[in-house]
Amino acid sequence: MIIGLIILLLKIAAVLVFISLTVLFLVYAERKVSAHFQVRYGPMRVGWHGGLQMIADTIKLLLKEDITPKDVDKLVFFIAPILCFVSAYLAYLTLPFSPQIVVKNLNIGLLYILGVTSLTVLSLMMAGWASNNKYALLGGFRSVAQIISYEIPLVLSVLPVVMMAGSLNLITIVEAQKSLPFILVQPLGFLLYLTAAAAEANRAPFDIPEAEQELVAGYNVEYSGIKFSMFFLAEYVNMFTICALAAILFLGGWQGPILPPVIWFLIKVYLLVFVLMWVRWTFPRLRIDQLMSFCWKILLPLALANFLISGLWLVLK
Repeated sequence: MIIGLIILLLKIAAVLVFISLTVLFLVYAERKVSAHFQVRYGPMRVGWHGGLQMIADTIKLLLKEDITPKDVDKLVFFIAPILCFVSAYLAYLTLPFSPQIVVKNLNIGLLYILGVTSLTVLSLMMAGWASNNKYALLGGFRSVAQIISYEIPLVLSVLPVVMMAGSLNLITIVEAQKSLPFILVQPLGFLLYLTAAAAEANRAPFDIPEAEQELVAGYNVEYSGIKFSMFFLAEYVNMFTICALAAILFLGGWQGPILPPVIWFLIKVYLLVFVLMWVRWTFPRLRIDQLMSFCWKILLPLALANFLISGLWLVLK
C-alpha cells in the first residue's frame, strides 16, 4: 500500500512538472505565433530566440509585491486564485497521455474532468466579488454567464462520442477509435466542442470577462504578484486541457503509426493549440450580447440537432 501511494505521488509530481513546463512553452509559443502573424520577431533578446524570456518573466512575477487592496474580502480574495489554479491542474489526475501514462484511470474520467474544470467559474466569480471593484465584479458576472452558458453546448457536443464509445472512460474512448477517429463521423461535434471549449477557457474572441478595453482586465484587475500568476497560468493549463480532450474524444488520442503513443498524442494536442492561437490573433473580440446570442441561438440548436441525429443513427444502424 505504501509503495502504491509513493508511485501515485511520483506520477502526480511528474505530471505537475510536465504541465508547468508546458505552460511556459505555450506562453513563449503564443508570443512567437502572434509576432509572426503581425510580421515581427517577438521575444529575441533573452536566450536563443528569446527562449529564456518566460523564465525571466516567471522570476519577475514571483518577485513582484503581492498587494492586497484595503477594502477587499481578504479570505475570498486569497482563496480565489488558489481555487482557479488547483481546479485547472486537477484535470490531469485522470487525463491519459497514453495507455500507460495516466495518474488514475477512472471509469468516469470524462465526467470528472468536466466537473473539476467547471470549478473555474466559481473562482472567477469569487475574485470579482471579493475585489471590491466594479470592473472586477462585472468581469466576474460575465464569467458566470459565459462559462455556464457555453457548458451546455460543450456537454451536448461530447455526448455523441460517449454514446458511440459506450463509456465515460477516456482510455476506452480512444480504443474505440482504432479503426476510425470520431472526427470523421462527428465533424460538427468537433467544431462545436472546440468553439464552446475556447469560450470556457476565456480564449479570444471569447475573452469577454477580461476585456481590457472596457474592464481593464476584469476579474483579476486587483491581483498582482503570485496571485495574478495563478490566474495567468491556469488559463494556459485550461487551453492545453481542452486541446488534450479534443484529441482524445475526436482525433483518436495516441493512435498512430511508427511513433510512440505519447508522441502522437502531443502532436495532435499542439496542433490544436496552434489552431486556438491562430483564431485568437485572427478574429476580433465579440461583444457580450454577441457572445451570448451566438451561444443560445447558434451553438445550442446545432449541438441539440447533432445530439438527436447521432442518437437516431445509433439506434437505427
